[in-house]
Amino acid sequence: MNILSREDLRNQLKRREFALVYLLFGAETYLRDLAAKAIADLVLADSSLREFNETEFSLSVSPVQHALGSAEQMPMVSARRVVKITDVIVSASGTKDNLKEEDEAALSAYLNRPAETSVVIFIANELDKRRKISKLLLEKCTAVEFKELEDVEMITWAKNKLKEMSAEADDRALRHLIGLVGNNVRRLTNEIEKLAVAALPDSLITLELVESLVPNSREISNFDLTDSLLAKNKTRSLQILKKILDDGAEPLMILGLIASNFRRLFMSKELMRQGVERKEVARILKLPYGKQEDFLATARRIETEKLTEIMRRIAKADVAIKTSIGGGGTVGSRLQIEMLVCELANF
Repeated sequence: MNILSREDLRNQLKRREFALVYLLFGAETYLRDLAAKAIADLVLADSSLREFNETEFSLSVSPVQHALGSAEQMPMVSARRVVKITDVIVSASGTKDNLKEEDEAALSAYLNRPAETSVVIFIANELDKRRKISKLLLEKCTAVEFKELEDVEMITWAKNKLKEMSAEADDRALRHLIGLVGNNVRRLTNEIEKLAVAALPDSLITLELVESLVPNSREISNFDLTDSLLAKNKTRSLQILKKILDDGAEPLMILGLIASNFRRLFMSKELMRQGVERKEVARILKLPYGKQEDFLATARRIETEKLTEIMRRIAKADVAIKTSIGGGGTVGSRLQIEMLVCELANF
């Protein structure tokens, strides 16, 4: 099982070496999606009828057999066609899977003899490497893992993006920006684009500009949104949610932040019930200094039964997003998180 890095893939594409089947997976979804686009762009660079030779199938909507059938078709006035198979989920428990055991025969048959005139790209949102069907994909595909970037890599990405936009940023501003954004390349890119426009005409991004324009979405997510939900302030909750989503955060990430904060409330309540001192509770749960008093006061006040019911509703939303109940893709996920926030604000 040979899993390539992003750099390995980049070098292969520079040499115009294309695999017949790719598997792109990992936590860094923005770079994963860029890689899928780059493969398609290069494969179809000489195609005069790209719209007829590039097809995308989401496994949240279509079975894998439909996509594989499309890959067997001949390209139109082109050497190759590209078939993207998106939203692939092979989870640890198997409950969320949209690539299942009953698909294995068809998948194995294609992977053993892939069409010479097609490039198939599997784009996985979740891939448990221990599962049998995951091992089949990893063995038969050219697999590329997109791991989250380290801070140094984020800075390099930011500098390249700034150069692309003919803008500059001093080191303090750049490091502060990375600190606010974290390792979310999608949001980092969005923020740099906004800052580059705001920095005109001299195109110099300063620390002051970053502080004035870039919110710390992680702090907003973890505390302000939860505060608004517990205060039953639906309008404010939806405003905060919209800001976080518009900053490029993915619905599942926001759901995780909401769940994490309510779990911290539950744990705070239990620790204080056991007689643990306030300072120790704040240390254990890593509460920001300025939020400790309000957070712990809320933990004392809220009923355990209410917290339990909230966690049940969050778990239900998690299943709905991951199984595309009510619609797949970004639109469906965003709708689910908005419905959850509305419901929690009414508890």
